[in-house]
Amino acid sequence: MVLNIDRRSLVLGAGLGLGALALPAGVGLAAQLLGVTGFTHGVASGEPGPDSMLLWTRYVPPAGDGVVRLEVELALDPGFAKVVAGGVVRTGAYRDWTAKITVDGLEPGTVYWYRFVAPDGSKSPVGRTKTLPVGDVARFGLGVFSCSNLPVGWFNAYGHAAARPDLDLWLHTGDYIYEYGPASIHEGDWAAGRSLEPANEILTIADYRLRYACYRADPDLQRLHQMAPMVAFWDDHESANDSWEGGAQNHQPAVEGDWNLRRAAAMQVYREWMPVSDEPWKAYPIGALATLYRTESRLLGRTRPADIGAAFRADDPDAALKAFRDGPWRDPSATMLGSTQESWLAHQLKTNARATAWQMVGMGTILGRTVMPQDAVDWLRPSVTERKADGYRNNIRAARLGLPMWMDRWDGYPAARSRLLKAAQQADADLVMLSGDSHNAWAYALSEDGQPAGVEFAGHSVTSGGAEGDFGVDPKVVARGFMAANPELKWADTSQRGYMMIEVTPQRLTGEWLFLRTVKARDGGLAGSHRLHVERGRRIFAA
Repeated sequence: MVLNIDRRSLVLGAGLGLGALALPAGVGLAAQLLGVTGFTHGVASGEPGPDSMLLWTRYVPPAGDGVVRLEVELALDPGFAKVVAGGVVRTGAYRDWTAKITVDGLEPGTVYWYRFVAPDGSKSPVGRTKTLPVGDVARFGLGVFSCSNLPVGWFNAYGHAAARPDLDLWLHTGDYIYEYGPASIHEGDWAAGRSLEPANEILTIADYRLRYACYRADPDLQRLHQMAPMVAFWDDHESANDSWEGGAQNHQPAVEGDWNLRRAAAMQVYREWMPVSDEPWKAYPIGALATLYRTESRLLGRTRPADIGAAFRADDPDAALKAFRDGPWRDPSATMLGSTQESWLAHQLKTNARATAWQMVGMGTILGRTVMPQDAVDWLRPSVTERKADGYRNNIRAARLGLPMWMDRWDGYPAARSRLLKAAQQADADLVMLSGDSHNAWAYALSEDGQPAGVEFAGHSVTSGGAEGDFGVDPKVVARGFMAANPELKWADTSQRGYMMIEVTPQRLTGEWLFLRTVKARDGGLAGSHRLHVERGRRIFAA
């Protein structure tokens, strides 16, 4: 039996979130709490290779106990006239009834249709996936997503992308879910028809599992996973806002407990519910055309960001900011990736730049240098609180001394940023950064030591609100102001939601930001788009 769960069926009462805290980690939420059985959340695929694919589903047996054995079938047609590959996999309550299996022996650059079969003979929805190509590749299409906060909008970007025939792979750069509880969402920001479970900030394995179950009940997200494989990695909201190896902005140990327990729960559940392997980072060869890199920049190696706040509170803020700029901010021990991953990526770039035309690095946060424009306070809406306005004034003050406005991004780790870009330059790589996190759309021509180092396509959010929430002026004014203040920034849109389309050919890589008409209703219409491209060997955007 295949079930399409209505999100309302996930509403279990306001006490669920707190009550779930007492549940042991191995209890399957669907069997014990949701009361639904069968293939509850569709299918998904990921970790593509030329001859292999990871396949995912979730199946809850009627009894709700023990271990279940599922078969998987792959065929070259959606009717399964001839099954050409397959396997078997076990699941149980210990992993919330999610199942993942990697199938080998596939042909490169080939579309496969797949399904899971339960012990009672019932079948999952049929999924479509495609292996990576080998050799010369004329074209490859990649859809890039980030920042999908469910209560504030509909996942129209997912639905629009899933209907396209010209995309080969999805890349999700993080904030696939948000950890916040309903109390953190302003009443006016809730989209009609959207609801969120559990009704609290998520902290435990039970909480995280239910939050994924809630998100993955969305039909557009299910369709996205059903139609093509996804390469995905977490950013901060899959654990807690502005997280790093040892803590997070949105985690206070005195209130929310041991960070290590929360971090472990977030990582475990992400790996249960997502079509990903347990490898922390990975490279995906796309024939001779490109190499795509999945990175990890949050929970395993990132050091605590430098604290600029004390400088703003000092008796002489300018002197304190200069000391901060010349000391803690430049500390070479600060790292986003950790030394092991930094070394891995540098070696990969050096090796693969000789074999593949483009080096596409997926990253949770933006590399492009960004300072606050000096006139940003003049753009603020009258409704912006004085506390928030003071934050903008502080960022403007810091900008006069060359300090960035976001310490949580690569800007806050300048020595590590230089190491990454120098590695790309030394490898003679055509570097293309694909990033998210900011909720707005940006294009940067990255430089190091005054020389081009690559370009960055920074994606806007699927639903999460951006700078337009604070700024009341024409977004074109905001974009022009940011570009004037930031030499690396070549284009920006600070007001719209959607996703990016990356089209890769041997001599040109084109990025297109697609803007949805709305996220407040289920509507797949586009409001417009913007394109930029880079020619191979140039490492700057073409005029």
